[in-house]
Amino acid sequence: MRSFRIGRLFGIPIELDLTFLLVLPLFAYLIGSSLGEYAGLLNDVLGPAAAVDITALTGDPVVTFGIGTLAAVGLFAGVVLHELGHSLTAMRYGFPISSITLWLFGGVAQLTEMPEDWKQELNIAVAGPVVSVALGVVSYAAFTLVAPGGGTAVAGLRFLLAYLAVMNVALAIFNMLPGFPMDGGRVLRALLARNRPYARATQIAAEVGKVFAIVLGLYGLFGNGGLFLVAIAFFIYIGASSEAQRTTMTAAFEGVTVRDIMTPEPDVHTVSPDTSVAELLRRMFTERHTGYPVVENGVVVGVVTLGDAQSVKEVERDAYTVEEVMTRELRTVGPDADAMDALDRMQETGVGRLLVMEGDDLVGIVSRTDLMTALDIIKQSGSLDAGDGVRRPPSARPDLAATRSAVLGAVPATGLSVGDSEEGPGARIEPASQPPQG
Repeated sequence: MRSFRIGRLFGIPIELDLTFLLVLPLFAYLIGSSLGEYAGLLNDVLGPAAAVDITALTGDPVVTFGIGTLAAVGLFAGVVLHELGHSLTAMRYGFPISSITLWLFGGVAQLTEMPEDWKQELNIAVAGPVVSVALGVVSYAAFTLVAPGGGTAVAGLRFLLAYLAVMNVALAIFNMLPGFPMDGGRVLRALLARNRPYARATQIAAEVGKVFAIVLGLYGLFGNGGLFLVAIAFFIYIGASSEAQRTTMTAAFEGVTVRDIMTPEPDVHTVSPDTSVAELLRRMFTERHTGYPVVENGVVVGVVTLGDAQSVKEVERDAYTVEEVMTRELRTVGPDADAMDALDRMQETGVGRLLVMEGDDLVGIVSRTDLMTALDIIKQSGSLDAGDGVRRPPSARPDLAATRSAVLGAVPATGLSVGDSEEGPGARIEPASQPPQG
């Protein structure tokens, strides 16, 4: 979903997702409409010696909703500082932060790379909750310095400080629950990774996170949590599954380059710009491909897919040529790029295949199907084998074989297969490959 940049902190872009623009006024309304109840709960938590004056807050709707707005803004400001704690700690270890984004369920710091050193991940994970607790302590200290009495303004200030004190501590406690990929789940993974491969630690933390999400969702449905908790549980479950899957694939493709899994140039099917759309569709049918690089005088000038061909009316397909419907923007990757980098680029650009280019020369094509097939082979044998008993490529990491054997067998290949029937050049109309059943 679209986001808007509102500024920078310590060089990190701060962005607002569209969902945040919806949830902020909702939070302001909910807090303002229940200000008396919230003040009563704060009095129960803080005790009678530090009571908030409820009667001074609930008489004027302008006051209640004004305080509700300030409380909501203060809460999300605390979320930004929470994420900033993660971000600055990550930057200290050399991990760049692409942005901090506020959205429907709070905030997220976008690390460009996840640390695999357990101590680094532990420190990054706990940094956010530590900041939230510190904010809670500072807010409570300020609350105690503001003497009761003095009318609506003082009562409102005391409510805001008390609210932020309690909510920031509550935010820290909730985030430290073992709901991977929340902070507590990342702490669990870091501790598990002390004496086992990182990918295996991720698998265990993800399973714990899924159980936590199910329990949280059930509480939301049948307890007093409400649908908001159900939605949070859903995203925790999805997040745990996707990150575990990615970590597994990263471990599998350690040391594997695009050159190892691509279809080399002699085997790549191409078309010329002057080929008619009708002839293109006939070739797609007979060769079972849904996209081709377009080559003119030995130079790649574009890509044409089934979707491009179908955009031409059937009666006009003999008159139109590939040059008139092809895409001229080339999605490329180098042959020595990591396999996971190629997959990331496919996801970023929304295509199913990438042209493998060395300078201006086409040297091959790599697709999602190629990646999934390679993953199936690694799952079965622990490596890519060139067919002559020589492992290709050799791994420089001594723990890689243990990581693969311990983790990859736990993830079915069918769960990772991604079709690419119309998404890229050279895509084949074929089912994702399956590992042999034994």
